[in-house]
Amino acid sequence: MVKVQKGDVIRLRYTGRVKETGEVFDTTSEEIAKEAGIYKEGGIYGPVPIAVGAGHVLKGLDEELEGLEVGGKYEIIVPPEKGFGKRDPRLIKTFTLGQFRREGLYPFPGMDVEIDTHEGRKLRGRVLSVSSGRVRVDFNHPLAGKRLLYEVEILEKVEDPIEKVKALIELRMPKVDGDKVIIEVGEKDVKIDFTPVQEDVDKNTLVLGELILESDLKFIGYEKTEFKPSVDELLKPPAEEGGEGEEVIEVEEEVSEPLVEKAETEEGIEEKTAEGEAEPEEEKPSEEAPKEKPKRRSTKGRKTRRATTRKTTSKKKTKAAEEAAEAKEEKDGE
Repeated sequence: MVKVQKGDVIRLRYTGRVKETGEVFDTTSEEIAKEAGIYKEGGIYGPVPIAVGAGHVLKGLDEELEGLEVGGKYEIIVPPEKGFGKRDPRLIKTFTLGQFRREGLYPFPGMDVEIDTHEGRKLRGRVLSVSSGRVRVDFNHPLAGKRLLYEVEILEKVEDPIEKVKALIELRMPKVDGDKVIIEVGEKDVKIDFTPVQEDVDKNTLVLGELILESDLKFIGYEKTEFKPSVDELLKPPAEEGGEGEEVIEVEEEVSEPLVEKAETEEGIEEKTAEGEAEPEEEKPSEEAPKEKPKRRSTKGRKTRRATTRKTTSKKKTKAAEEAAEAKEEKDGE
């Protein structure tokens, strides 16, 4: 018979009971869940795949699976320290009745409550007693301190590498159709393409599933895992149409002169280089001081305007030079 070892991917059925009372608290059987009154509408029932030793089930059960035979049925007892822990008296707290009333709550024994701590955490507990204006709440897990009995049947050991990956996808994302997922498996690497089912799965579910799957696949021996779409792609915000980074370039003519910004005055045009230094120009007569020049604006992201500006102001420069020459001739003739 084939025996289960740590790192194996197996399928099993199980039902967990409290050893002393026989109360069912967990099961893979829909029928047993309904009989025990713990059935959850929309829950997933049936044989469950796990990787042995990966912590997919309680520690005490996980450890006892090693060495068992595939096809066998077993009863496994899990002590409190390897189940839901021992009961801790420090987790039993007392509150005033007024604290509950201010929140609109009227506590009674057996009532489940949720308390916000000063650290921002939420603690779930159960009311033990209500008397003399005091409410005692137990924040221990309901199964803390109890011995557990698991009835287990090991159905199969998954051997095929691709089927192992499918089994782990089924465990982490049970509502994903694994047969539609594209899987490529190498000796130490695996590629998983969720594109065919991407529209059927909530984005956050897919992100969380990929993160956990990567850890599971590493546990069973794969050193590198590649997902499509990747977590980064899934978390990337959609690009806004016409947003930053888009640039329209329109070239009207080639210009060999340096890029310049133009500042016009009443008497003419003064050029400034991109570095902010004024270019030398021919001496022009001036009867009154020019008005203050407007501040140079950034040229970033304005290639089209630069091309147009260079084309038009070159003509103005020539005209200004001609006017200056004529004025000089008239002055010399006086």
